[in-house]
Amino acid sequence: MGDDDYKNRSYGEIPVGTGFKPGIVVVDFQLGFTDPDYPLGGAPLVMRALENTETLLKAARRYGVPVASCNTAYMNEREMPYWKITAVRETFRHDHPSVALDPRIHDPAYDLVVCKKGPSIFFSTGVADYFAKERVDTVIVTGCNTSGCIRATAIDAFSHRYRTLVPEDCVGDIEEQPHRDNLRDLGRRYVDVVDLDHALAYLERWHAAQATPQEA
Repeated sequence: MGDDDYKNRSYGEIPVGTGFKPGIVVVDFQLGFTDPDYPLGGAPLVMRALENTETLLKAARRYGVPVASCNTAYMNEREMPYWKITAVRETFRHDHPSVALDPRIHDPAYDLVVCKKGPSIFFSTGVADYFAKERVDTVIVTGCNTSGCIRATAIDAFSHRYRTLVPEDCVGDIEEQPHRDNLRDLGRRYVDVVDLDHALAYLERWHAAQATPQEA
């Protein structure tokens, strides 16, 4: 009944769609989340998202799509916001191996890389400036975790006036229920929730359009 009530009040009626140029953000695919040797690492949904994002990024780089990646790391606990997660406080330090980006999604010769201090990749970083220079107007959000940093990033992308796509299978979380709940809520308000195939098809269409001579 709740979901129907949202629909009855017009939530989710208008698709976001795509604009003139895509960019991709890759949020927190650092070893602390992707390596099961670390306290927060290796959640199945996160690993699925990592694999699918790797596929998406191979196409994006081949087509010349801007990519911005981030990790979360701090000098010490004094620099941190008031995280309620012990593992973040104890391991997300600049000198800790868990903050390194997973090599499966990172191309140091191609990607813009920023170190973020809050949940969103856009908060107090140069990502929006980079996308402005690249004339990006459509952002594809990938990474983890859906209920935290992905949600914050998607809302900031919306607030920056980007058309925002979130491929469900390119983002992940610790548990499936918050993953589904947050995507459903984001899809009601701010973003188009799609999948890897949809995102790949969009990149292919965009690339083909760039290769086609424009009519005078």
